[in-house]
Amino acid sequence: MNKLNLLLVLSFIVSISIAQVPAKIKKNKSYTSQSGLMLTVFEINKNAPKADSGDFISVHYVGKLADGTEFDASYNRQQPIAFTLGVGKVIKGWDEGLQYLHVGDSASFVIPPEIGYGARDKGNIPPNSTLYFTVKVVDLKQAVKPYDVSKLDTVKLDSGLSYIIVAKGKGDGIQVGEKAFLQYSGYFTDGKKFDSSHDNGGKSFDFILGRHRVIDGWELGLIGMKEGEKRRLNVPYALAYGENGRQPIPPKSDLVFDIEMEKIERIDYPQFDLAGKDTITLPSGLKYIVALATDGEKVLPHDEVIIQYVGIFLDGKIFDSSYDRGDSLIFEVAGQKVIRGLDEGMLLMKKGEKIRFIVPYQLAYGEDGRPPIIPAKSNLIFDVYLQNIVKAKQSF
Repeated sequence: MNKLNLLLVLSFIVSISIAQVPAKIKKNKSYTSQSGLMLTVFEINKNAPKADSGDFISVHYVGKLADGTEFDASYNRQQPIAFTLGVGKVIKGWDEGLQYLHVGDSASFVIPPEIGYGARDKGNIPPNSTLYFTVKVVDLKQAVKPYDVSKLDTVKLDSGLSYIIVAKGKGDGIQVGEKAFLQYSGYFTDGKKFDSSHDNGGKSFDFILGRHRVIDGWELGLIGMKEGEKRRLNVPYALAYGENGRQPIPPKSDLVFDIEMEKIERIDYPQFDLAGKDTITLPSGLKYIVALATDGEKVLPHDEVIIQYVGIFLDGKIFDSSYDRGDSLIFEVAGQKVIRGLDEGMLLMKKGEKIRFIVPYQLAYGEDGRPPIIPAKSNLIFDVYLQNIVKAKQSF
């Protein structure tokens, strides 16, 4: 038998011994998928979670070339590789093959170039290489699925926003000025996910409601949500990213958000004692009231000050605060780092003092304001506590 005929016979034997991948995979049996992936599972844990596209998966592996040369192994680093499955973070053969496995399963993959690295030269992996992997699924965090809202009522608001309460929460609902800690997933109207807090290790996303740190659809749609509540928001594009969109959101995109409110935090802002205190007006139009006077060191131009502050509209609504972030504000006085009213006002202060400044719009954000937070021609109030002063270096 010549060499060509022998190859044909071997090819035929391989083709009849390897089945297409069925719904139920048998242990130690080889299968070949339509893409050309050859799969053999050595250990099957049927009662463990099975991997699926969108899951966050951890995998130990050894990768070899056809001649047995090892080109990579996670065991050498004593750290499995972790990534979101099915979104192109790894080669196509892995994205496909791992979706046949459960947590704890081990398997071998034979991956042809078409679903490996193709004609690319990867250095230790030559172009058009067939790759041989042994893999073990170490851990799996299953992707959060869209809420099932098929039998639930929809609440429609005049703004065009609508929402659906999927699970009820407990306690008082969140209001403007309170801090939300939540989990969310964002979808296009065709169901395709574009963002999720669950893809970032499940760390809560937090913000102060009413500070315009999120889209208007959230500002409106989250009001009244309780701790533990799950809610779906259907957000028209005008309340999302508008006419222009924002990567990866195309222009004029209506969006869907599934949100779970984990915790609500009420922030206690310090109250300055202003009763019976005089209001002093300066020639610039800046007004101030000393809530607490000290004999501390006085601020001079170009000193660096460390302050805590609360920014308030004249109607009493808070628009910004260092207490929101749990940190102080540090800046150089008379260095044009802040609005003119604060630059001028800091020169009146001594270390440890508390002063309320009433800043006319001309010394704040002017005719135009700073939308969407500060409206045009807004006179503002700042309650400032001067924590410390770092004196400017003197030049002679």
